[in-house]
Amino acid sequence: MSRPRKAKRKKKTQQPTRLEVVGESDVCDCPSCSGADFDEKELIDGIVAGAAELLRSDDPLDAEILGAAFVSIGANAGEAFAEALAEGIVPQFEDAASTEALAFLLAIGSVAPDQAGKAASAAADRLVAAGVDLPGWAAELGEPMTAEDCVRLYDPDGTGTMLACSFRRAGRSHAVLVSVDDPDCGAAGDILLLDPDQLPGALEMARADARDRGVAVSLEALDGAEFRWELERALNARAVHDNELPGIDDVPIDDDGPGYPAMAILMRARMKDLPAPSKPPAEHGDGEAGLTRLQALARLMSDSAPFGVAAPAVQRGGPMVAALPAKRRESDGPAPVYQIKVSLRGAKPPIWRRLEVPADISLARLHAVIQVAFGWDDSHLHIFETPYGRFGVADAELGHREETPVTLEQVAPGVDAKLRYTYDFGDDWEHDILVEKVTNRGTAASLRCTGGRRAAPPEDCGGVWGYADLVEVLGDPSHPEHEDRLDWLGLDSASAFDPGKFDAATINKAVQPPLTPYDQHLRRSSMCHLEPLAAGVGQPSSRFTVADPR
Repeated sequence: MSRPRKAKRKKKTQQPTRLEVVGESDVCDCPSCSGADFDEKELIDGIVAGAAELLRSDDPLDAEILGAAFVSIGANAGEAFAEALAEGIVPQFEDAASTEALAFLLAIGSVAPDQAGKAASAAADRLVAAGVDLPGWAAELGEPMTAEDCVRLYDPDGTGTMLACSFRRAGRSHAVLVSVDDPDCGAAGDILLLDPDQLPGALEMARADARDRGVAVSLEALDGAEFRWELERALNARAVHDNELPGIDDVPIDDDGPGYPAMAILMRARMKDLPAPSKPPAEHGDGEAGLTRLQALARLMSDSAPFGVAAPAVQRGGPMVAALPAKRRESDGPAPVYQIKVSLRGAKPPIWRRLEVPADISLARLHAVIQVAFGWDDSHLHIFETPYGRFGVADAELGHREETPVTLEQVAPGVDAKLRYTYDFGDDWEHDILVEKVTNRGTAASLRCTGGRRAAPPEDCGGVWGYADLVEVLGDPSHPEHEDRLDWLGLDSASAFDPGKFDAATINKAVQPPLTPYDQHLRRSSMCHLEPLAAGVGQPSSRFTVADPR
């Protein structure tokens, strides 16, 4: 949350963070993009080698999570992926005929639905019959699963629900906690995997948080069939919404655990172990709720779309935005150089930077470049608004698609193309990005700043209006907030405050490798806060928090 514009300010401190602006080329080297021959055997061998980790585990849950993560990669492809898995990938695992391959087949068979799951399980049975050694956890994987302590924590006014349940198998237990957004057609949100002894504390924290907000919640015990019905309803609603907003749920596995797509597949596998509910599956909304939701989102996208670029009309089941153009292939040759002008909206006098970047720079790296060029700290969320959708850190609730695989030339195909980049959703630092020139070169281009005007505002000063107020206060020694603002900036005197300062050479030096975190700290500690130097560029943490189930 951004600090209010005239709130009491504390002296700013900055921690050394990792600068990730320069590095390897953004050109994708996958067979589709590079045109290289695809070696299926090499892929299968690599996956089988990775499955060796499963042999060192004694918990079958690890296998189920890995299998769910693998299946989730192609889940959106539907029957096409299931067919490819059953008829192409599974037979090649079977041909490997090793314990590692058998472990991976068991992992897939434990969670994959229908055709793919049956094919993987059958292939595993044949390998066992042929004498391939089973992993140590295989017998436990085949034991029956039971559900215990299933509950529903809900607000009677319909603002939100949590579903929780513990699963037990062969003396080992784990718990799940599923958030449900009732106003959003009852769609599932985050799915957390916990130790069973963590579940009561997690539920109590949720109840305490609701009480602090003045919301009375109720706790209802559910039997296995009731829990299955509620869970299936939430997963199905989320699936409908994710299909209507393609691409925003492409969240990879991170250091904290699997993201929603993998956890949803694991939960659907768990439903098979629960009693079948007596009532039919819930319908999605009332027939109009989903359409109303999409129309509201379309209005939001249209109102804030950059430079009058509106989203296409909403069609039920159809795309929300134009299809993203294909990414540059290696066979297309070196990418041209884009000269772009990045201007801070609403700033008077104008504040802007002129940058040269490779056309195939990823939006994630462009974000890092802009952070350095304007001296931002990367301590808040950001978003790129384009004719092809919104890109940033993937977030289904906000409608943001993952920015890392998308390049600048995909969303800005040539001269006069425009985007909008917003940093810090509290202060709303909005930047207009204009492609001014495209230069074809035969060699790879480096990043550089070729021009600009004035220093960027400090973080958390309240947006462009708050910055104007800050400049006015610091220019008036008699102002009652003068000393407070100096203290917040960490300055001894207003003479050290120079909003007109700009130095392209310093920015260019900041993006030259190598630069260690300690080097960055020394560089930052020797400069005025408003100088556009090498402000640290890190990455926002994942919004998924999953406890180690072991």
